[in-house]
Amino acid sequence: MYSKLKSSSISSLFLLSYSAVMLPVTMMFILQENMVIMEWSIIQISSCMMTIIFILDPISLSFSNVVCLISGCVMLFSSSYMSHDPFLKRFTWLVMLFVLSMNLLVFIPSLPALLLGWDGLGIVSFVLVIYYQNMKSLGAGMLTVLANRIGDVMILMSIGLLVLQGHWMIISVWDFYLSIWVGVTVTLAAMTKSAQIPFSSWLPAAMAAPTPVSALVHSSTLVTAGVFLIIRFFPFLDSIMGFKSILLFISVLTLLMAGIGANYENDLKKVIALSTLSQLGVMMMSLGMGMPYLALFHLYTHALFKALLFLCAGMIIHNSSNTQDIRHMGSLFSQSPLTVGCMNVANLALCGAPFLSGFYSKDLILEFSLNSPTSLLMVLLIFLATGMTAAYSFRLSFCSLWSEMKNCPHHQKQEADPYVNWATTILTLAAITAGFCLQNIFLSFNPFPLVLPFFLKMLTMTVIFLGVFTAFIMWDADYSNLRMNKVKFFFSTMWFLAPISAQPVTKFSMLLGTNMMKSVDMGWLEVMGGQGAVLVASSLSSSNQALQIKTFNFFIILMLFSLMILIQL
Repeated sequence: MYSKLKSSSISSLFLLSYSAVMLPVTMMFILQENMVIMEWSIIQISSCMMTIIFILDPISLSFSNVVCLISGCVMLFSSSYMSHDPFLKRFTWLVMLFVLSMNLLVFIPSLPALLLGWDGLGIVSFVLVIYYQNMKSLGAGMLTVLANRIGDVMILMSIGLLVLQGHWMIISVWDFYLSIWVGVTVTLAAMTKSAQIPFSSWLPAAMAAPTPVSALVHSSTLVTAGVFLIIRFFPFLDSIMGFKSILLFISVLTLLMAGIGANYENDLKKVIALSTLSQLGVMMMSLGMGMPYLALFHLYTHALFKALLFLCAGMIIHNSSNTQDIRHMGSLFSQSPLTVGCMNVANLALCGAPFLSGFYSKDLILEFSLNSPTSLLMVLLIFLATGMTAAYSFRLSFCSLWSEMKNCPHHQKQEADPYVNWATTILTLAAITAGFCLQNIFLSFNPFPLVLPFFLKMLTMTVIFLGVFTAFIMWDADYSNLRMNKVKFFFSTMWFLAPISAQPVTKFSMLLGTNMMKSVDMGWLEVMGGQGAVLVASSLSSSNQALQIKTFNFFIILMLFSLMILIQL
């Protein structure tokens, strides 16, 4: 028994136990609407006091609970998925550091101390993305870490600006003459972490990480840190003119871009990554319409079904001879019934199918978008993107699960692994029930009743069915005739964001390096350094040698001349 107990299983047990113990505490804080702030003063310089602050409130406790539940299931899954990895212990430590960083970010409302969690997420995510140590992973890791460094710099700038207030408590920031600049820096930091346009290209690239890492990063940790930061700062940001309208515009563009891109993507993990990007757009959109608690509600429900979707995708890749291309999959429903059943639940929750967890949050956000004073163009784009979600989910299922078999079954697809079965079953139950359990809590923050006409009430369902119908009509099983054209390239590269983010930066650095090498290393540094010194030394020695030879000849002649004079005398 003890020989089978791995480091990932122990960490999974710890995380799930923590989540179970924290659940009643979280419920108590939510029902009593309590908030506890613990402050530890470190140093005071003039009127600025450096403190570490911990906050226990319904938001931080519930977020930590969800993160640890998902992390526990992911580590349970890793016990099977990463069982052949020789460095499983190192992987476990890295994932636990990742979870610790996210918890620090959640429980610390002071900006300088929040950098511990914020930078911890960035550094550990880089190490996890380059885990497989090949050129593709390294390229993806560099793109991830460089995009996130922009956010880190913005947080540092906001810390510098908030010195004028004499404190860095997020929940106590008040209006002052540099409020707009603080709002800009915080929003840009959140946009880089949550991969909004124009910082979106790192999110699909980060799929180079192992699948359990993708399940964790793209559901409840790294990408949701930006959304969480804006939720924390929302009372302050809400007072800045134009903040909500700009955030709404950017988030709807991200939502649309990710939705269209996912319909053209063929990599299984990248399709799910782009669906994460579109759901992040939904969260930012609800923040742009002034609904922070609905954004948090959607964040929780999305985290549960997205982690489940990644775990099922990991099992499908594992059982398809490590193939990630959905064009080479098929007939999986008859080979892996439990995995496919769980994946269908997650896909339906993602589309917003009635009475699954995604329906309660997503449908509510879309109804609020119809009810709030938003421009008609924005509403049309929002519903177009919702239809796209249904279309790419259906395409993914149709290509990989229900189409005819397109590859050779090299080995038997078996589902006898208890680690995987327990992990997917727990997350499936959460994905079915979480929305219903959480809706009463989050609806209490919006006490006004939402009354819409019948045709607007049914608009969401109609758009979802239209999306499925369109995907069914346009879906083509014959991939041999499909050629890449400019329109497809535009949509499949995220509106040229992927090549623009990587190639110009790479080209600039390569050209700069070449020119520096030619002008400095092979140029004046050679003249002033080694070759120049050799040239000067050799020319000096040649001159010296010539001078010495001439002097020697002169003295010989002088000596001979003197001897002749002496002989004659």
